[in-house]
Amino acid sequence: MGADSSEDVGAAVGGTGCGTGVCRHGARGKEASGAGRVVVVGGGIGGLAAAVALRRVGRRVTVLERSPVLADAGAAISLAANGIRALDALGLGAAVREAGRAQYTGGTRAADGRWLSRMDGAALERALGTPMVGIPRAALHRILRAALPPGALVTGVEVTGPQDSLLDGAELVVAADGIGSRTRARLFPGHPGPAYAGSTVLRAVTARAVPVGTDFTLVWGPGREFGHLALADGRAEWHAVLARPAGIRHEDPLAMLRERFADWPGPVAALLAATRPEDVLHHDVYELVVPLPSFAVGRVALLGDAAHAMTPNLGQGACQALEDAVTLAAAVAAGPTLPVALARYDAARRPRTRSVARAARQAGRLGHRLRHPLAVALRDTALRAAPSTTTVRAILRHADWTPPRLPAPGE
Repeated sequence: MGADSSEDVGAAVGGTGCGTGVCRHGARGKEASGAGRVVVVGGGIGGLAAAVALRRVGRRVTVLERSPVLADAGAAISLAANGIRALDALGLGAAVREAGRAQYTGGTRAADGRWLSRMDGAALERALGTPMVGIPRAALHRILRAALPPGALVTGVEVTGPQDSLLDGAELVVAADGIGSRTRARLFPGHPGPAYAGSTVLRAVTARAVPVGTDFTLVWGPGREFGHLALADGRAEWHAVLARPAGIRHEDPLAMLRERFADWPGPVAALLAATRPEDVLHHDVYELVVPLPSFAVGRVALLGDAAHAMTPNLGQGACQALEDAVTLAAAVAAGPTLPVALARYDAARRPRTRSVARAARQAGRLGHRLRHPLAVALRDTALRAAPSTTTVRAILRHADWTPPRLPAPGE
């Protein structure tokens, strides 16, 4: 089946038809019915990727995003080979590589400056066929949006749950509405929902170029972590993680960070000095500790953080959402019925994401959340003694994923 025109999408949600790629929602209306019609709830990385993937297999897709304005906010992310392979399957890998920066150098250091492990990006590229890539979230969002036709993304739309009238007539609903998913809450009213992971994270992209020395580096200290990611234009993304109760905020976050990381090695001070206060993002980290019993209920498929929100310690959150998108589209294309397709999607994605989420949680416990001096000393000694291939094998464990083939419409 072909893609929607902007007029189709505008009529579907009571809007006015638009030709700039993004529609603003008007009055509520009913979705035009018909086989192949898909509504994606949420215009983040996972939702947009799902829309692109499902269009590639002939579905007519509308993305409903509750934010009225696309501010392209966010810092930057590192995409491992599994995320890049998923983007290759969507036809977007080349654009992402061009906008991003390949990561070849870096690793993990202790707060006293000693290297604990080094990253061999060239070895990873040889093993996986692609390096890890650092890219601003805003750039990735723009690439995904550009792959959709005019009007396919509708902003300013609040979907309250799987029975919302905006979803009327949809054959498939993709719930990509994030960690606070209303759709998930309605489908699984007995599920405890997101739980605080014990850490809060501050992050930003610098306002100017900063010489950071490596493509990607983490520094671990008791109850703290600081990392940076070099970007293609010379700027860098940094993040600071603190193990502490949720809800604590600071009038001057940069001043707090300068004090907390004053004696830390590397470009920490330079990164903070190159950051504008208004660019600092601060979020408490939540995860779905209790796994969902299914990623599919009726005509609804859950995807990304709505299905399996995990801690960021492995940098796999976005990569797993991209995997979800490609796997879902391949399952839908294979059919023969939607229930069979969604059962296949659930069977493929739930065990893998559960394993990755568990590993991410464990990485946090062995990283910045480790506080006891003896435990820290034992960890550091073990990491320094391990051969360089250990880091490569650890990354390969999750990054060596092959996407299913997406057939062209009509195949």
